[in-house]
Amino acid sequence: MSPPPGPELRADLALICEWIAPHSRVLDLGCGDGALLAWLAAHRDVAGYGLEIDPESVAACIARGIDAIQADLDEGLAGFDDDGFETVVMTQALQALARPDAVVAEMLRIGRRAIVTLPNFGHWRARLALARGRMPVTAALPHAWYDTPNVHLCTVADFETLCTTRGWTIRRRALLDRRHRSGPLIRRLGNLLAEIAIYELGRG
Repeated sequence: MSPPPGPELRADLALICEWIAPHSRVLDLGCGDGALLAWLAAHRDVAGYGLEIDPESVAACIARGIDAIQADLDEGLAGFDDDGFETVVMTQALQALARPDAVVAEMLRIGRRAIVTLPNFGHWRARLALARGRMPVTAALPHAWYDTPNVHLCTVADFETLCTTRGWTIRRRALLDRRHRSGPLIRRLGNLLAEIAIYELGRG
């Protein structure tokens, strides 16, 4: 049995590790410095590949021994075959895409399942900021309006409606606060209390 993910991983990545089966093939979109793939390769014998737009992050992946290429997710994933991976992961990138719905559809074409994380724009702190006439700045949305990479923010309810509309199955989800903790109240009132949402999706 592999050890649980340690403090070397972000809390959301540590949770995602628990959702990925050993000996599987994983594609990480927006893989950053390759920390997730490196842990999975070392402890779960996962064959991982990464896509990342930032050249310095790609270099960091290669230094870790991770296969990664520089690519812009908004330009599509047409180069990947159907069902080429068991799991396709995308963390903290959905809201920065020009067409997030199209990218999720591609994830479910090339992978048997997709794992997606997103900040919840319906959280009460975001709602309170908007009620005061200001764009929200929170732990999950740390950028000011003028320098944010985010172009398509959504709520938990918005994303789940998209899944229903497109026929994607929500196999499981984790609704978390800013410290990546969950609980009965957050699960019951996720659109109001969750700051971060993690979904595992299937094709239906």
